[in-house]
Formats: sequence, structure tokens, C-alpha cells
Amino acid sequence: MRAFVFTDKSLSRHAGQFVWLEIDRENARNSEFRRRYSIAGLPTFTIVDPVSGVEQLRWVGGLTVSQLHALLDDVTGHGDTPRALLVRRARADSLYGVPDYAAAVSAYDSVLAAAPPAWKGYARVVDALMFSLTKTDQNARAVALARAALPRLGASTTGLSVASAALGAATSLPETLSERPAAIAEFEGATLKLVEDRSFETAADDRSGAWITLLNTRHEAGDSVGARSVAESWSRFLDGEAARARTPEQRAVFDPHRLAAYMELGQPERAIPMLLRSERDLPGDYNPPARLAATYRVLRRWDEALAASDRAMALAYGPRKLNFYEVRSDIFVGRGDLAGARRTLEEAIRYAEALPQEQRSAARIAALHRKLDALPPR
Repeated sequence: MRAFVFTDKSLSRHAGQFVWLEIDRENARNSEFRRRYSIAGLPTFTIVDPVSGVEQLRWVGGLTVSQLHALLDDVTGHGDTPRALLVRRARADSLYGVPDYAAAVSAYDSVLAAAPPAWKGYARVVDALMFSLTKTDQNARAVALARAALPRLGASTTGLSVASAALGAATSLPETLSERPAAIAEFEGATLKLVEDRSFETAADDRSGAWITLLNTRHEAGDSVGARSVAESWSRFLDGEAARARTPEQRAVFDPHRLAAYMELGQPERAIPMLLRSERDLPGDYNPPARLAATYRVLRRWDEALAASDRAMALAYGPRKLNFYEVRSDIFVGRGDLAGARRTLEEAIRYAEALPQEQRSAARIAALHRKLDALPPR
């Protein structure tokens, strides 16, 4: 979004209407924001009332420029939504933002029931309702909603999002349910058709997310041949998008998914030139060296892995740094340096315990202790 959407000059027409704020969830100084506004997925976009601090709108996932315009227009009253329906939807959005997904389901149902037939806000409400249904494990309802909504949504960003979410919901249905296989086949087909359809505008990382859902479906089915075919298509898509990037930041957006695709294909070495280039182009970003460390670890190139880990650790901060500690401990284990692995995990535990309350996770600290305890004795 930062690299592809927020740079669009057309957004200047909203100047003076909004104060734009980006929150770094890893930075301790933003702990109060994390406490007040729960974030269930990334990216998340919210519009907050400047007086009350209440969320007026929330969107989880990527946005195209046109979608962002529509959201902002609704908040400022320039959209096509009747005032009474705006009030009803604002209540649903506030529940979605808490988050109280169970209550949001009922509230969004009410919005759809009251909406005029050709309402342009339909797609956003369906998207939020689908997310709320899947977060509350109402998978049968999510499948039913997708069946009803997809003909109206057509080839669109929300159509892809809903089809992909419905596929995930279908695979989460009880295995004893007789209609489960047909639902999986139905939405796997719908997702594949939409992810390959380039006639509509959507964020590249949303297409990539749909490819991941397709890949997970083939794995869940125990279809290794099908999974590899999906991974190859996913990798080709990502490489093509990265080749079209106009700036280093745009190109690096695709690094994590490209790395995951190469790992899936058993070709992690393909990521090394990409990550070295990103590290050179974005010297203040801890992600490229961290990904290099993980890649070299898989390749058992321990010295290079440790050197990349050194560079990542020097830049890292916040809860994400715990991931880097874990990779670093694995590198020491691979090198046969159990003392180094033990020191790293002990340091990780101290670091985790010192994080601000809003960033501290008892479950994560317990997991680090278990990993430390699982090391062979001194």
C-alpha cells in the first residue's frame, strides 16, 4: 500500500479532510495505540474520529486506489450511502473494530437487509462480514454468503477476496459433512479463475494471498503434484510483478512471498540475489538480512547465515525481533554450537520479558522456554 497506493497523486483531493498516520506496531512508543485498537490482521486501515477516538471505519487487507477513494468518500458523506444506512453501518464497523466479530456479524446482516438493491457499499460490507464469519468459525454461513454474493461481485477485488475466504471456510468445514468436497471444489475453481483474471484491478499482495490459499488447499488434500503446480504459478506471478516494480521499495514488497514460493519449490537459493539486492537498496530495513539468515539456514550455509543474522539483529526492534532470535538459535544448533544456541534463547527470553505490556506475550515467552528446555543438556 505504501509503495503502490499511497503514492497515487489522485489522493490529493482528500487533502485537508484527513490526517494520515502510519503506526509501526513493532515500536514500543506505539504501545498505547496497540492497547486501544486491536489489530487482527495486516494490513489494517482505520478511520478514527479525532474527538471521541472511536473508529468510524475499518478495512482489513489491501486496497486499490479506487477502493480507498470510495471509503474516504463514505466517511465524508460524498458517497451514495443514505444517512440512515451510514449510521447502521457505522455501528457495525465499530463492533468490527473492537473487535467483537460475533456482534459484527449480526450488525452487518442488518446493514445488508436494509441496503438498496444497487448499493455501491455492498462489496465492502460483504468483505467485512466474510472476515467476521471466518473469525468466529461460522464456516457454513461464510460458504452460503459467498454463494449469494459472488454473482453480484463478479470479477473484482472483493470477488477474489470473498472466493478465497470461502475456500478457506470450505476446507474448515467438518470432514464428516457430505457437502464439504463439493464446496471445496466450487470455491477452489472460483478462486483460481479470479486469481488468474487480470481484467480487474487489485493489489498484487491480495492476488498472492489467494495463491497461498490455493496452495494450502492442495496441501490439505494431500496433493503434492497439484501443490507444486500451484507453487510454480504463484512464483511466476510474483517474479513478474517484481520485474514490473518501479522502485526498490515496490520490488521488496514481494520479497517475503517470493521467498516462501521458492522454499515451497525446494529452491531457496533463488532468493539470495533478490535479498542481497534489497539489503543493498534498503540499508535501514532489517527484513532483507533476516530473510537472508533464514535462507542460508535452510541451505546449511551456517557462517553466512550467522553474518546475516548479525546484520538483522543490529537493526531489529519490537516483538518481531523474537523471530530473529529463534532463527539465530537454530543457526547455532546447525553449526554444532549448543552453547551459542542456549545463550541466544536466554537473551531472547530476557528481551521478551522486558517488552512493554501491550507487546509482551506470555505464550511466546513460554514457547521460548520450551525451546530452551528442548536443547541437549550442557
